[in-house]
Amino acid sequence: MKIIIHGGFFSESDQSHEVKVAKQNSLKEIASKSFDFLKNHSAEETVVFAVKLLEDDELYNAGTGSQIQSDGKIRMSASLMNGETQKFSGVINIENVKNPIDVAKILMKEDDRVLGGNGAKIYAEANGIHDFSTEIPQRRKEYEEKIKNGGKGTVGCVALDKNGKLAAATSTGGKGFEIVGRISDSATVAGNYANEHCAVSCTGVGEDIVSNATAAKIVTRVTDGISLEDAVQKTFVELKKIDGFAGAIAIDKDGNIAHQDSHPTMVFASFDGTDFEVFN
Repeated sequence: MKIIIHGGFFSESDQSHEVKVAKQNSLKEIASKSFDFLKNHSAEETVVFAVKLLEDDELYNAGTGSQIQSDGKIRMSASLMNGETQKFSGVINIENVKNPIDVAKILMKEDDRVLGGNGAKIYAEANGIHDFSTEIPQRRKEYEEKIKNGGKGTVGCVALDKNGKLAAATSTGGKGFEIVGRISDSATVAGNYANEHCAVSCTGVGEDIVSNATAAKIVTRVTDGISLEDAVQKTFVELKKIDGFAGAIAIDKDGNIAHQDSHPTMVFASFDGTDFEVFN
């Protein structure tokens, strides 16, 4: 069993040492709780569990604490992929729900598994997920002052369960001040992808991640027999050619873990029941 989570990026120039320590402690705690959950649950259930904890933490740009778009509203996106069943579900630009990943989870049972905007909100309401404001004062202050700080970042989780099954989940509050209707990578296979061989979750600039097909490319390469380390490295070499800003976390079917960023520092934590690795 293995688990790795991410919470976007950290910038020494834009964030304090106290914020860095808070994120390190938060990620370590969430990774530990999620690993304990993984002991008795599937990889799919666990990545949802972990991403919900990340969505509920105001330190990250997903769920509570999401960025505000150019018209003053919060729109969030999230997706889930089960490596065994090859099913992908997601919501794009959904408003006023506490945990977008919960809506993605419910959508797994549908034939139509990716919903956007008002349709996603109507579906959420019909399935018992009611209005909830994810705005926090700090995000409103940033919006009103038109500040883009280094604290924002997509969240995600990749897990390998005791049965050798993989899953990935990713959630974001967007990049802040974007054009209304802009779609991130988080609810696409470029940002979140898994099969029986490998699972990947990405963070960073969505346009760069989509242009590079980052998550799907890594998984495809591992499926074709390339080692996880080499698959990640080759994919990030290609990302560099477009000066792409991204980070990725990944686990393969053998339990190998990888994490990579193109513009340090991606915040992440991994745990295997014995050893933690946390960004520094």
